[in-house]
Amino acid sequence: MPESKSRKKPSESRTPASAEPKPNPVWYKPVMFGLMLLGLAWIITYYVSEAQFPIPSLDSWNIAIGFGIAIVGFLMTTRWR
Repeated sequence: MPESKSRKKPSESRTPASAEPKPNPVWYKPVMFGLMLLGLAWIITYYVSEAQFPIPSLDSWNIAIGFGIAIVGFLMTTRWR
């Protein structure tokens, strides 16, 4: 009687994942922290200058811009290794 083909175990059928993820480039961490600090500085400048700086024609949108810049920096922390 012929033998049936043996089934592969689930762990054998998968391609092996790399042992460790690749490290981030050298520029990643300074850019990440720089964006967080730039967003904070943008908001502080807006409040301290009483809406005269950084861009007076945008009025309260300066706050949204500052938070947007800082959020990009915080989102980069999810990919930081």
